Amino acid sequence: MKRNAFFGMLLGVSLLTINARQALASITFTEYTLPNGLHVILQEDHSTPIVAVSVMYHVGSKNEDPQRTGFAHFFEHLLFEGSDNIKRGEYMKFIQSAGGQLNANTTQDRTFYYEVLPSNQLELALWMESERMAHAKIDDIGVETQRKVVKEEKKQRYDNTPYGQLINVIFENAYTVYPYRWSPIGKEQYIDQATLDEFMNFYKTFYVPDNAVLVISGDITADQAKPLISKYFGEIPKGTKAIPRPAVSEPAQTAEKRVNFYDNIQLPAVILGYHIPKQGTDDYYAVQLLTQLLSQGKSSRFEKEIVDKQQKAVNVGAFDLGNEEPGMAIMLGIANSGIKPEVLESSMLVEIEKVKKDGITEEEYKKLQNQAESDFISQNQKDIGVATNLATYYTFQGNANLINTELERYKKVAKEDIKRVAGKYFTKENRLVVYYLPKAEQDKRSESGSAPHTKPEPNK
Repeated sequence: MKRNAFFGMLLGVSLLTINARQALASITFTEYTLPNGLHVILQEDHSTPIVAVSVMYHVGSKNEDPQRTGFAHFFEHLLFEGSDNIKRGEYMKFIQSAGGQLNANTTQDRTFYYEVLPSNQLELALWMESERMAHAKIDDIGVETQRKVVKEEKKQRYDNTPYGQLINVIFENAYTVYPYRWSPIGKEQYIDQATLDEFMNFYKTFYVPDNAVLVISGDITADQAKPLISKYFGEIPKGTKAIPRPAVSEPAQTAEKRVNFYDNIQLPAVILGYHIPKQGTDDYYAVQLLTQLLSQGKSSRFEKEIVDKQQKAVNVGAFDLGNEEPGMAIMLGIANSGIKPEVLESSMLVEIEKVKKDGITEEEYKKLQNQAESDFISQNQKDIGVATNLATYYTFQGNANLINTELERYKKVAKEDIKRVAGKYFTKENRLVVYYLPKAEQDKRSESGSAPHTKPEPNK
């Protein structure tokens, strides 16, 4: 107990204290590739006796069979079941008893596992990640256990949560061809239908060293870490199967698409979705600054005009998911009591049109640049943040050093670029409009014929 409390205190210090040397100076790291294809990145930070050990696999929901969606997220859970050398249910106990924390997450593009531990427990984390990669326990007991867990998670986080279907509705309607058209949670019936052989095949295809990057950040030295990495990962064989990647591209949207979706909510919501370039492109950074202009902070345009002044919404936001391939910029507004979604939509579109017509002020531009710098620095104040960014930059753009240089890409965005991308991407023809409505309104709108009131069809 005392050990865990002490480690928690250290974590708190690392979370709250700005490591100015790391945040503002260049982040130095070492990288190399093992003969089996595993890419390794080591970053030393001796400010606290903590180490973050992470493995990012280049597999997300976009790599799934359309008739077996949800596999990547399912494996996020399944690979905690244990291994040939770790008994079922002991994976978390090992880390927690060592005073550490662990977790994992899945997106449309990758799956990420990590442990944060006292640095004298580095070998434990490496052993456990190597067990996950080489000897995961994939059997009927584990599969059936995680089937129940995943279905319960879907009920709690998606089916029984207000606006929980939002992301599903957006992507199922925004994409027609590219496999972003389903979200990582997938369809539970596909997980139920899948056989043990299918799960084994997915594991042997994607969870292999040549489809992963191992990042260690924190209180380590390369001389200390390299022999341990060789010990635990060096003998893991390279994958024997071709790693499938999507071979299709989403065609350009040429006409506005409108959808009504009904759920157990009280206040209607309006979602505007626009197709945007993939991360790493020049226009992507300009779009990011544009979404910040609209919604980040109390002084943002959406907040000041629609929430504070007009009082048409209780909340309005804008964001993008930073996908590896062309993704979406999403604007979401939850209407105030008595406000029709048509009225809220109009107000949101007015703010977008202002940018397209008049651009932004110098004061707004400086604020956006300051926000970008602050966000960039804050991400790299913690060892796990550094590990995540190094893994992400390497996996998606093949350049881990973007952790030091990406901020320059934001600085290169001019005021005129923000106005330009608003006019280029935030158009009616490139727009998905979703009215996320209370079920009580379904019959009324059906009778009035105000708009299509369809739920998205199952993935096909």
